[in-house]
Amino acid sequence: MLEQGQIQIHTENIFPIIKKAVYSGHEVFLRELVSNSSDAISKRRMASMAGDCSEGSDGLIQIRIDREKKTITVSDNGIGMTADEVKRYINQVAFSSAEDFLEKYKQESDAIIGHFGLGFYSSFMVARQVELVTLSARPEQQAVRWSCDGSPSFTLDQAERSEPGTDVILHLLEEELEYLEPARLRTLITQYCDFMPVPVQLEGETINKQTAPWRQSSRELSDQDYIDLYHYLYPFQGDPLLWVHLNTDYPYALQGILYFPKSTGRADWEKGEIRLYCNQVFVSDSIKEIVPRYLLPLRGVIDSPDIPLNVSRSALQTDRRVRSIGNFVAKKVADRLKSLKQDDASAYADAWEALAPFVKIGAMEDEKFADQVEPLVLFGTTAESDDGESETGAAILRSGDKAYTTLEGYTSRLPQSSDKQRVLYCSDEIAQAGALSLWKGQGAEVLFADTVIDSQFLPWLESRHDELRFQRVDAELDDSLKDDAPDLADQGGETQAESLRNLMKEALANDKVTIQVQALKGGADAPAALILLPEQMRRINDIGALMEQRLPGLPEHHVLVVNRSHPMVEGLLKLESGGVLVGAGSSSPSKALARDLAVYLYDMARLAVGGLEPKELSGFQTRSSRLMASLMERGL
Repeated sequence: MLEQGQIQIHTENIFPIIKKAVYSGHEVFLRELVSNSSDAISKRRMASMAGDCSEGSDGLIQIRIDREKKTITVSDNGIGMTADEVKRYINQVAFSSAEDFLEKYKQESDAIIGHFGLGFYSSFMVARQVELVTLSARPEQQAVRWSCDGSPSFTLDQAERSEPGTDVILHLLEEELEYLEPARLRTLITQYCDFMPVPVQLEGETINKQTAPWRQSSRELSDQDYIDLYHYLYPFQGDPLLWVHLNTDYPYALQGILYFPKSTGRADWEKGEIRLYCNQVFVSDSIKEIVPRYLLPLRGVIDSPDIPLNVSRSALQTDRRVRSIGNFVAKKVADRLKSLKQDDASAYADAWEALAPFVKIGAMEDEKFADQVEPLVLFGTTAESDDGESETGAAILRSGDKAYTTLEGYTSRLPQSSDKQRVLYCSDEIAQAGALSLWKGQGAEVLFADTVIDSQFLPWLESRHDELRFQRVDAELDDSLKDDAPDLADQGGETQAESLRNLMKEALANDKVTIQVQALKGGADAPAALILLPEQMRRINDIGALMEQRLPGLPEHHVLVVNRSHPMVEGLLKLESGGVLVGAGSSSPSKALARDLAVYLYDMARLAVGGLEPKELSGFQTRSSRLMASLMERGL
């Protein structure tokens, strides 16, 4: 026996902690051991190039199962170790690293990303005894056997090994015998080591793919190569929308491929779906501390040996290098979107609905990202054609029957004004149909901002552009929408507008509703009545609904515009005067019916904007049926 001794333990015995405390990730032992083997193979390759050791055959990692002995053996033909190196690396360096890992792990059970860093001593998560047989590739060396039974004691003996390399033999614990199943090990090799550049064999069969496309140049990959990788990583998810190839070696090494999925309906905005690798070894699929939150729903791979994986997650959030990596990834994503819009505007428009959540949330959360992507934000538009000045961003982009424009393109088509330029938008094409048709009828261009994010995104945009004022189509009506038809007065001097206003106020009996009577352009195609929600008042109402986690309803205080030029309203005036249904001198039945029609007019305006609560719909149906019966009875 060469040596028998004690591993120097600085605090408490870590072996029970390894076996019991790190309870949720025992399977990572295989990743750690195979990673060590891959490193040893790389070291031998570099040492042989320097003439320090024999070159040997191509690198190979072999995993063997012995059911009778209940052992798993992980073998490599790497650089191997001498007796002194075993004492230095296994008893000191590797052990100290394991101690550091466990000290951090005890503070926070999910502190270490992927439990990466326990290294060789991860063997004791699944083994009652670990043997290491190794032969250095340096000239004239003796093979040695190191053995430890899960206590601080170890033995170091001479051994037999014909070729340089290392065998790690695990004598499994009774409760860990699942790892004797080839299918279980095959799954772990595929999960953790599939893209490792060294072949990994299980019982003589090579399991891993070995080639990592993200380590190749983008010029070497076809579109189908990118799509095939996406399908392999995310089966049954369809084709990706587009992808971003990452590659830098300064000031840190990082490679990767990120994909925009076609749909974000089931996107994970908290944990994420991007996979983190270190030198082509899978580490974790939770990297929320590394990339900005708004990029978490992207998919794909980030591979970097320079991300400090053996520190706590909380430490990662303040690490300067990690923040720099996050900024680099965000910039590359923005560059990819910019190049797509410039090179293939039609494809960009086709992809916009899926891209919009990433871009808008990212812009609001990251000022640097906002500066890059704000010119790329698209809005649906009612514009039918453009002025052809695509260089200024004014061009209309088309996707099927939809038309899109940028904010810059929209404002370039507005008339110049010394005041703030008004940006008209519609957030619900159905609820705001009446107001939308009025604006469109007068040739005004209207933007569509109809996603949930837009209720926050538009005020954010407005805060960045002091020269702009965003106004929803149903916020107010300007003079361009009003007809200059004269407002005639009756014999008593009361104008039609005054008569209608008095009728509506009396019928509704609601001081919270402001009645306005206008003659609107558009004739019978214009709405008979519509509800206006002043912009700032509505925004306050929306914020209150958001804070109370409810859907924004119709505010109690709102404006009802009655269109006196509409045939229905003109008929209402005649009915109210009593001249349609009964003779002179008896107007009471007509006025009663006029009040019912006035309430119906208001109900229809509320219904159009979703302002009728479910419990009110029954009353609306009852009133409507009664009104129709009255009209039919009177021959209308």
